[in-house]
Amino acid sequence: MEQTSSQKKNNAAKTQGKDFVGSVMVLGSGIAGMQSALDLANSGYYVYLVERSSAIGGLMSQLDKTFPTNDCAM
Repeated sequence: MEQTSSQKKNNAAKTQGKDFVGSVMVLGSGIAGMQSALDLANSGYYVYLVERSSAIGGLMSQLDKTFPTNDCAM
């Protein structure tokens, strides 16, 4: 898939002249892991987010009883 010149300019503006090579693996998908993965992805890196349990959110997902929001996202 060939990039257009405007896509190349946008990619160059995102990386601000830096040449990124490789990818990053973030271990743990809690609040810090998810934020780190988003920041790295927005910086131009390929990100692999790894979590050992079947759900993401870390300890934050256990706080729904402590701070109830009546949100059905859980």
